[in-house]
Amino acid sequence: MTGAADFPRFQAVGDSAVLVEFGDIIGDEAYDNVIRLDGLLALHPAAGFVEAVPAYVSLLVAFDPLITDHEAVTKALQALLRRASSAPVSGARREVEVCYDGEFAPDMAEVMRQTGLDREAVIAAHLGTLYRVYMYGFAPGYAYLGGTVPALQLPRKASAVRDIAAGSVIIAGPQCIVTTLKMPTGWWVMGRSPTKILQSDAARPFLFDVGDEILFKRISRAQFDARQ
Repeated sequence: MTGAADFPRFQAVGDSAVLVEFGDIIGDEAYDNVIRLDGLLALHPAAGFVEAVPAYVSLLVAFDPLITDHEAVTKALQALLRRASSAPVSGARREVEVCYDGEFAPDMAEVMRQTGLDREAVIAAHLGTLYRVYMYGFAPGYAYLGGTVPALQLPRKASAVRDIAAGSVIIAGPQCIVTTLKMPTGWWVMGRSPTKILQSDAARPFLFDVGDEILFKRISRAQFDARQ
């Protein structure tokens, strides 16, 4: 493990990107720096800037190699970082409904067995924390949420299960996801949400922005059915 003094680190990626790393442990300190730099870069793009891709502890900054190069982009990012400590960390707070009943939670019994918690305690632990949208990946609208409490942090299953329904609320380690498509997963299925993550607005295709905070709200099966 490296120390805080070793960051940020700048690494050339291919011929058209720079990776800025802020740590090697998932947590708010590193991620706040990711969000600050991402926001400043949106307001003050470097010459040749194409896009920035936030992740848990890093920001990938893509550029046009016909306009600029790694050295120039790195210097521009370093200049922005000197201003980043005073930049606000913004993000909306959003609510996601979830039903933990019956077939919506096929892994509940195993989660209970592995954690030693009863059903209501598992649900209370899942509801009783504020999650954060760290990054998107794997599938459209597939937002990786950090914040799962230690009591529910289980390793992934030994093998994936096919045909997990869209809207499934799944956990693994410190992460939580609301799936947007039917797909296989080796994560633990806790419930299902009727909240629509994929939007019809091309300018805003997903409900969440990176950096947003997420609260889960428990609903009954009757309430879930009424949302369909």
